[in-house]
Amino acid sequence: MAAARTSRRNDSVAAAESEHPDAGEAAPEGAAAGPGTAFVGIRREFGLPGEFPTAALMEAEQAVAEPLSAAERTDATGLPLVTVDPEGSKDLDQAVLLRRRRHGFRVHYAIADTATFVAPGGALDRETFRRGQTLYLPDGNIPLHPPLLSEGAASLLPEQVRPAVLWTVDLDSHGVPVRVDVRRAVVRSVAALDYRGLLRSFEAGAPHPAVELLPEVGLLRREQTTHRGAIELGLPEQRVEFSDSSGWRLGLRPRMWLEAFNAEISLLTGMCAAEIMLAAGVGVLRTVPDPDEEAVSGLRRAAERLGVYWPPDRSAAEFLAGLEPSRPESLALHVAGTRLLRGAGYTAFREGKPAVVGHAGIGAAYAHVTAPLRRLVDRLCTEICLAVVAGRPVPEWVREGIMELPSAMGNSDRLASRVERACIAQVQAWELADRLGEVFTATVLRTDEEAGTGEVFVPEPPVIARCHGAELVRGRRVSVRLVDVDSARREVLFELADGPSD
Repeated sequence: MAAARTSRRNDSVAAAESEHPDAGEAAPEGAAAGPGTAFVGIRREFGLPGEFPTAALMEAEQAVAEPLSAAERTDATGLPLVTVDPEGSKDLDQAVLLRRRRHGFRVHYAIADTATFVAPGGALDRETFRRGQTLYLPDGNIPLHPPLLSEGAASLLPEQVRPAVLWTVDLDSHGVPVRVDVRRAVVRSVAALDYRGLLRSFEAGAPHPAVELLPEVGLLRREQTTHRGAIELGLPEQRVEFSDSSGWRLGLRPRMWLEAFNAEISLLTGMCAAEIMLAAGVGVLRTVPDPDEEAVSGLRRAAERLGVYWPPDRSAAEFLAGLEPSRPESLALHVAGTRLLRGAGYTAFREGKPAVVGHAGIGAAYAHVTAPLRRLVDRLCTEICLAVVAGRPVPEWVREGIMELPSAMGNSDRLASRVERACIAQVQAWELADRLGEVFTATVLRTDEEAGTGEVFVPEPPVIARCHGAELVRGRRVSVRLVDVDSARREVLFELADGPSD
């Protein structure tokens, strides 16, 4: 069974957005359709882009034949970098190499150099501003760049010489950055690794040398996350899977320790980029304001109602991090914690430091620079960092373009979130269509006492849906009966079957 890339993510920003998906057009027989056709209704409903404009494709083809950037590049092809991605990925943005220093570590992080292929102000540039980011649907993605770039000439494919932006970050023995450099380079990835294969190699005691320090460096960076007071939410992450025998199904995506440690390298780089841009007074930050007192008080009240002790000397971040993951009360509190992370957005600035600079989910200033094949903002932020570190003026096209990014990325993020929720809701309806009347064990996530309804999480199959019942209590494990499924509207409804089941 192959897992699609569309999933209901457990990252804090995605978790904070909880709009119900709009009703849409989807045929019930889509559940048995092939991988390339099942979600065509969702594509139509949201008006998702199709083919690239001819002018944009012509520019991409020309750029592959004659790359645009004439900047001097460091020859870094001797660095044995590797990519680490989900199995089957072709849009490889990052390649990593970790080495030990005398008093710490050195992180080499090569990022695809999309500016080499996208001419400022051209047809392809305009199209990337229109798209904003790659959209991942279960039956195929809608790329930010034409595949001949994102899965070809710009992708850091193994054993291919590629233009890249090479970040080099020196860490001390505690995992704190002490020196940062970024420059254009040419690189050659020596291997394309996937998470499961890499995990097996660690378990066998024979990981690839390029990433054998990942557990050590990743753990140090995770400890820094705690020190920074980052608010992290442990929410179930649904994913869509397809097999020829059973069609589309939902699964729960396990978060492997290896994946979390690998993500720390991207977070580290994004925090370094943010500091570079703040020092220069020009850039774009990914911001989430600190929670207000009312949001924190609301979480404290929720903990009290659930009978979960919150030590008075612990912050909200420390409290959430210390919850026992297996308890239903913990899941409900993490859902309640999404209120702490409202207001995610992008902040562009070019005349000095902005008023809001932090990201509460990370506990520091943060910028997007590590996924330019998939996200528009990364290309422009990278150009700022390159110019600042080299002591050059930031290009005028970048200074002008960044002011459009909060709107372009905000619109794109909202669309991506709506499409993701619609795909999950569609598969929930398909999977439960023939199970009306069955009783399931569930955890109550939210309640609306006045309406006598709530939201529940059913672990098998992994479904999050509305539930009727005046006696629903947040954080309780209950039995619920499936009473309605509407595949055309992508709606599923349960009702409380009896009292608490635990």
